[in-house]
Amino acid sequence: MKSGGHRSVAAALTGRCVSVSGRRVYMSTDYHIALVAIYSVVLLCGTASLSLMIHAMKYSPISTTSVAVLNLIFAHFIFLFTVPFRIYYYAVETWYLSSHWCRMVSAMIHMHMYMSLILYVIILLSRLLTFYNRNAQVSSFKRIHAVIGSVVVWIVVLVSVPCGILYSYGKGGKDSDGSMLPDSNTSCFKFGRHMENFKVINYTLSSLVIIVALLLTTLQANVLRVLYRKYQKKCSSQQDFGAQLKSFFFALIMVVCFVPYHIFRMYYLEHIDMEDINEVLLSLTTFNCLDMLTFLGRRTCYLFSPRRT
Repeated sequence: MKSGGHRSVAAALTGRCVSVSGRRVYMSTDYHIALVAIYSVVLLCGTASLSLMIHAMKYSPISTTSVAVLNLIFAHFIFLFTVPFRIYYYAVETWYLSSHWCRMVSAMIHMHMYMSLILYVIILLSRLLTFYNRNAQVSSFKRIHAVIGSVVVWIVVLVSVPCGILYSYGKGGKDSDGSMLPDSNTSCFKFGRHMENFKVINYTLSSLVIIVALLLTTLQANVLRVLYRKYQKKCSSQQDFGAQLKSFFFALIMVVCFVPYHIFRMYYLEHIDMEDINEVLLSLTTFNCLDMLTFLGRRTCYLFSPRRT
């Protein structure tokens, strides 16, 4: 009753209530407007930054970092392909496609977030190991295995994720009275009550993301501190300082985009009626699609100069 009361007040203040398959579903118009705006910015700016980065990568040597960046570009591309479906749904507030595609689009944002997180960790660890162990042979060894590992990982992801979505994602949820939740033909991205059986996994995953992000950011900040004390005013002209600075920006992206969402998610797991706020915070994680801009510095003007042949 208490949860239902909170939801009724929220619906009366900011949204509307519709009946879907015999179940009352609360949809906040204000939140939908915010989501349309956020995803539109992500789609436009993310596509532009990916286009610039793909062009810039043509002139970059193959390395462990560049392989990880290519994987990031691919992960962003797959996610951005699904963004127009989100924008259209939140604009018209009705889902006209199949429930399978709804679950696929819904799962892609999570796959994108965690794949991005894994790649950030790889990039940061690679730079940290380079700082503490300057061994060219080890770097070459990693470069070969980075390519092989990337191919294997993406094969596993592109096969396992669709299968998992088809057979388990968004299924098996129960309402407050213990009855199975009906599938909706017009509503989408309403899977909060399907997480009852996965609370432990979600708590563990959120805690792990927060700890890893904060730990790597602290380590990367310490590397910058050491290099700054070493070079002082000449640090801006040092290549290793510039590389570590870019890694620090990646670490900040992890903290800014992912940590707030996962902190709130641990609260949301016990307050499923706050699904709209969860969706907004989840949408903010997609701003990591702009991470490619950290690689585009002064050389960008040179790469796109009309004098370059």
